[in-house]
Amino acid sequence: MKPLQDVRVLALEQYGAGPFGSLQLADLGADVIKIEDPSSGGDVGRYVVPQQEGEDSIFFETFNRNKRSIGLDITSTAGRAVFEDLVRVSDIVYSNLRGDVPAKLGIMYEDLKHLNPTIVCCSLSGFGMTGPRSAEPAYDYVLQGLTGWMDLTGEPSGPPTKSGLSVVDYAGGLVAAITMLAALHASRRDGVGVDCDLSLYDTAMSMLTYPAAWAMNGDYVPSRTHHSAHPSIVPFQAFQSKDGWIVIACPKEKFFVRLAEVVGRPELAIDPRFMGFAARRKNSEELVGILEGLLATRTSEDWLGRLREAAVPCGPVNTVLQALEDPQAGARNLIVSTDHPRFGSVSQMASAVRVGEIPPRYLRAPQRGENGTEIMRDLLGYSDQRIQSLASDGAFGASEN
Repeated sequence: MKPLQDVRVLALEQYGAGPFGSLQLADLGADVIKIEDPSSGGDVGRYVVPQQEGEDSIFFETFNRNKRSIGLDITSTAGRAVFEDLVRVSDIVYSNLRGDVPAKLGIMYEDLKHLNPTIVCCSLSGFGMTGPRSAEPAYDYVLQGLTGWMDLTGEPSGPPTKSGLSVVDYAGGLVAAITMLAALHASRRDGVGVDCDLSLYDTAMSMLTYPAAWAMNGDYVPSRTHHSAHPSIVPFQAFQSKDGWIVIACPKEKFFVRLAEVVGRPELAIDPRFMGFAARRKNSEELVGILEGLLATRTSEDWLGRLREAAVPCGPVNTVLQALEDPQAGARNLIVSTDHPRFGSVSQMASAVRVGEIPPRYLRAPQRGENGTEIMRDLLGYSDQRIQSLASDGAFGASEN
């Protein structure tokens, strides 16, 4: 059996953060049923460009493989009845809606425990269900600014800069996946479900980690650093070579000694100005200037070969396409494919979660409402007559009547 083959998740999710969280569970075998709102055309991720046609997009495909979809208006009486039947046979109700919406929709534990006392209700919102911002929408970019991330990113002389990836969204999804598994474990152990109130804001703030601790416990002021340098370890940053950029990291004394040998300046390792972490940090401008001058004399490939041979942590600053072509990505099976009726074979990134040696099976993301009939027939035991009656009563949206 797959690790999570006995887990069922009802997902009221959209865009990136929420679907990325349930994707981790789906890849491990969980039955993730996306409940898509017919009145809004379902998950808005279906319409994200580029590479988008009709209700299909490559964006949606990458976040929703291995899931099933049912179109359901849970605000209608008929649609709510179907939803409640699904709750009875599920383990988790998962949403990534605005913080005040789960209570309004009646998808919290107090609303559902009479149907299933062990149900786990997990909400991943922008700001959580409490606090002055709880009713506000939030997106990754906004949160990277609000929580200080952008103030720490980019060159000191440049503007605040967002990460090239939606790191808050992805980290929030991973936090949700961990939380759902922890809550499910407790639910099965104790026989009682629970509410889980998560937020992207909390995620982003918690990831401030040691810079925040330094700021709160002394006179340290977090700020942007030259060429993305580490805030305290020197050298640990990007350097420009003769034909590109490379990253060199010396988080241990032995690495700096080796680096000094590689660049042909072994005396730097015994220079009092640069002996030890504190000295190198104090004289960082002088040391980095010396290294920048030396590293600009050879190509990236030349330097990386020498650095790897000396076992100095290093790597190129790749483009995305170069990163995808790295032999390590292939060796780790990080690129997978799904067969799609509109896009053909779609290459995408595998989940980093690994359990055992059997690789996951990858099935394309569902069409909107594609699995509704099979879910109601096989999982809930509905007859075709009842499904038709529900459709007439607006359970699946006005367009389905």
